[in-house]
This record gives sequence, structure tokens and C-alpha cells, in this order.
Amino acid sequence: MNHTEGNIDDFGMDTISLAGPLEAKLKAVREAGFTQIMLSARDIVGHADGIEAAVAAVRSSGLRVTGFQVLRDFEGLSGHLHDYKIDIAKAMLEMCHMLDCRLLLVCSSTSTHATTDLDQIARDLRKLAMLAVPLNIRVAYEGLSWGRTINEFTTAWEVVCRADAPNLGLGFDSFHLLATQTPMEELEMLDTNKIFLVQLADFMWNEVRSTEEKIATARHFRVFPGEGVHSEALAQLVRKLHELGYRGDYSFEVFNDDYQQIPLPVVAQRARRSALWLGEDVLRRSVPLPNKMRLKNRSAA
Repeated sequence: MNHTEGNIDDFGMDTISLAGPLEAKLKAVREAGFTQIMLSARDIVGHADGIEAAVAAVRSSGLRVTGFQVLRDFEGLSGHLHDYKIDIAKAMLEMCHMLDCRLLLVCSSTSTHATTDLDQIARDLRKLAMLAVPLNIRVAYEGLSWGRTINEFTTAWEVVCRADAPNLGLGFDSFHLLATQTPMEELEMLDTNKIFLVQLADFMWNEVRSTEEKIATARHFRVFPGEGVHSEALAQLVRKLHELGYRGDYSFEVFNDDYQQIPLPVVAQRARRSALWLGEDVLRRSVPLPNKMRLKNRSAA
């Protein structure tokens, strides 16, 4: 993966891989040659100078916001619990809109208070999608591998299809496919126009044997694509999605406690190597990176 140039425009970093204040994260990502970034609500509401300052920092960075995360345990609730989550969703959609971001990520519910009825889950997701329409925001629904009812992308896709809302689609995270060992052939059932985001990560062990281990690995021990033991599976996944027609964004969803303890530029360069590997070696794209010369000169220096 020793490249000096390449097309990484389709790949973006996530702030969850980096320690420090928002401005430092944005700077590290931009200087590594990325043009997009995935933001967390905590980046915005946790900013020392307030939400407006956080939004201003993102806009002045020049980075496009891939998406905004994450609305959890939203669907399948009733009564006051449903009303509460609707209020939370509205607040997150409003922040998403402030950032000029066009995508809100929603994770499948883990709540024991939520119904297992797929039709109600679909109705709730459709309601969320309708709330997002006036703000020109799309909703990406992701099946967590430890979700109570929706824990594979196949079931998440079924619910998205039942909801049948134009701005509701699938959020696809490679970690959960690897963790559940869902057959790659199942991807062929998907309409790639309804895949709104693909998140990529690797990890260091061959399998996860329990729900607890899935959660711990997902939240603390992910690594960038090509750094773990699932490189070939990830390469196969990206090639397969490309063959099926996916041309959307890829974001590195890498929760890693070790990366939180090393300098931001070091982490960002690790992500850049992964993007070059995927873009050049795996997809062999020929589209030039807009700031290729800047990166090439920096690498030569």
C-alpha cells in the first residue's frame, strides 16, 4: 500500500477514529487528502464554543459531510416512548440540516421495549423519512448485528422496502456483515440506488462468538480496511458492490481505543493508505484526485 497518489475521493473518514477537538480532527482529515467526513452529534453539541461554532468550523474546513450519526433505538416504540424519540429525531434532523448534510444514519433498535412487528417498524421509519423530507435529508437505516429484531442487512432491507419512502434507504456497515457471516451472495437482492451509505472497517480476529464480543469489537477494536484479517472479504465486498452498480460514498467506521491515543495525523495517514488500497488496488479507478499534485509533492517531500 505504498502509493504516492491515487483516487480517494469516494472514501471518507469518521471523526470517531480521532481524538481531540473538532477543528483538529477536520484539519487532520483534510491534510490527509480526504474531501469528506462523517460527523457525530457529539462533535456538534459537545463543542466548547457551542453548536454555531461547530457548524462554522465544519463549513470553513471545506470538507463535505458524508452523513450525521446516529439515531438509536428509534423504531418500534409506542405511547410516550415513541413521542420522546420523535422529539430526539427532530432535534438531530435539525442539526443535520444546519451542517448542510443530506444524510442521517439510524441504527436498528436494541430496546426490549420495542415491538418485533416488522410492519410497525416500517411505519415508524416511514414517519421519520417524512419528517426529513422538508429538510432535504435522506435516512439511512442500518441493521446492527446485535439489534433485537433487525440484525442483518437482509432484514433491514426488507423493512426499508416495506416502508417504501423515496428518501429512506439502507446504511450498510461491513463490520456487521462480517460479524454475522451473512453470505455475500445476499447483496444481489439489493437495489444499489437504495444503498445510501457504505461504512467499512476491519478487525483483528476471525470471528466474534457472542453478542458481548460483537459489541466490544465494534466499539473498541476496529481497524482500517486492510489492517485486519478480513482484507480479502472487504475487497470482495467493495468489488461486488461496484459490480452491482453502487457509486455512493464509502466511510471508514473505525472505533478503536488505540487510535484515540496516537497523533491525529498518524491515524489519518493510516486511513489514507486504506483508501488508496481500495481505490487503486481493489477498484483500480482511473479518475484523478482533484488535489493529487499536492499529495504527490507532500509525499515526495
